[in-house]
Amino acid sequence: MRSTSPTVGRRSSPPARRRRGATLEAALLEAAWDELCAVGYPGFTLDGVAARAGTSRPVLARRWSDRVELVVAAIRHRTALAALDLPDTGTLRDDVLALLRQLSASGSEIAGVLSFVLADYFDATGLSPADLREQAIAGIPGRMAAIIQRAVERGEIDPGRLSPRIASLPLDLVRHDVIMNRAPVPDDTLVEIVDRLFLPLVLADRPQQTNQRGQA
Repeated sequence: MRSTSPTVGRRSSPPARRRRGATLEAALLEAAWDELCAVGYPGFTLDGVAARAGTSRPVLARRWSDRVELVVAAIRHRTALAALDLPDTGTLRDDVLALLRQLSASGSEIAGVLSFVLADYFDATGLSPADLREQAIAGIPGRMAAIIQRAVERGEIDPGRLSPRIASLPLDLVRHDVIMNRAPVPDDTLVEIVDRLFLPLVLADRPQQTNQRGQA
């Protein structure tokens, strides 16, 4: 009597699809981000990321020479995923407020990692959070700068009142609140930042309009 294999009559599972190129790199960076959030910088290793990604250390080492490079790449990847849309409402106030609402909603996770998980990273590398942020957003268009430029072209902003610190003020205040509270910023706080702190510093003086009798 002919023996029957135990697998006869069963459908075998399809072979695992190999990840390549951009798909593989995105998976590796997602694994690196998850590992960083799980173990912090002191416990972050290429071996740990490889295990989490279901691959080998050489696969990572071919792309990033050490864990410092991989951390920066993972943060850059996560920042790009959370990239904000460029609002275009037609007014400076509504553009800035829309941008701050996006930042508040999407930035709490990244801000938490930067401020708490990476404390040892900053000590080990000598970099500051600002240095890391510049590396993470390099090449990503500046949305606040675009909003301000449009407002200048519409005549809403007096360019003479601008400085780099004033231009970044709304975003800096929201980042501060997100880092300190590790939560989205209340909407009334966002409105206050725009209406009471930012706009009075930058709005161009409007010619005083006259009423129907020609009186000022």
